[in-house]
Amino acid sequence: MKSQIFAAAALITMGMLGSANAQAPAYAAPPPGPVYNWTGCYVGGGGGYAFWQQDSFVVSPGGVPLTASQSNGGTGWFGQGQVGCDYQFQLRLPLFTFISPEVVIGAFSDIEGGSINGSSSFPGFTGSERESSSWAVGGRAGVLVTPRFLTYFDGGFTQARFDGVNYNFAFAGGGPSGVSLAAQTYNGWFIGSGFEYAFTWLPINGLFLKTEFRYSQYGGNDGVNVPLSGSVAGFPPTGAVLNSQKATEFISTELVYRFNWFGR
Repeated sequence: MKSQIFAAAALITMGMLGSANAQAPAYAAPPPGPVYNWTGCYVGGGGGYAFWQQDSFVVSPGGVPLTASQSNGGTGWFGQGQVGCDYQFQLRLPLFTFISPEVVIGAFSDIEGGSINGSSSFPGFTGSERESSSWAVGGRAGVLVTPRFLTYFDGGFTQARFDGVNYNFAFAGGGPSGVSLAAQTYNGWFIGSGFEYAFTWLPINGLFLKTEFRYSQYGGNDGVNVPLSGSVAGFPPTGAVLNSQKATEFISTELVYRFNWFGR
């Protein structure tokens, strides 16, 4: 009799447990966090450090070089502003189906201003020369190493403004010579490389940190002829120019705010 009672109790207990398990909701893992998409437009601001260098020589009105080429340069800090738009997509390679990197391509424009001070000289004369501003427009292409970390290359067209130069005599105690070089805007091209990191963990969405190294060259292979004025004992002769070929390098860091208006 006792054994029958115990068996009945066991059956009732098992039935209650089974009913409780049936009513308990199954455990569900939390949904994965959202993956940021780099498609969209942005603005940025920051600054950096730059240096420029040039090779220059004096040319007669008839196009004959009058001096040997001399090298000069300058260094300094600058501020920078930038606007641009990017588009993110997955690149599928037909021959390498196991590789499908996330790629970002885009277009941008930026402007730089500062005091990148240096020198300009030719035999008997020397003066201070400054790159005061530059701007660039171009494109970039990169690969997302992680969803938040982009590495890229860029390139495009650029202009740089160099202020005029008032030359002094290049000897001890030398003062103003009366010879000067006109201010000039130089056209050129640039290439660069950098990385960008998305601060997706901050309470403000859309903030990024970008760092880039850029090389720019101005004047092509033949340089730019910049007018000289004034002379001392007939040198440089009236109508002479300074042929200058310039190049700049800089590294910059910007804080970027991305609107992501067109993000998928």
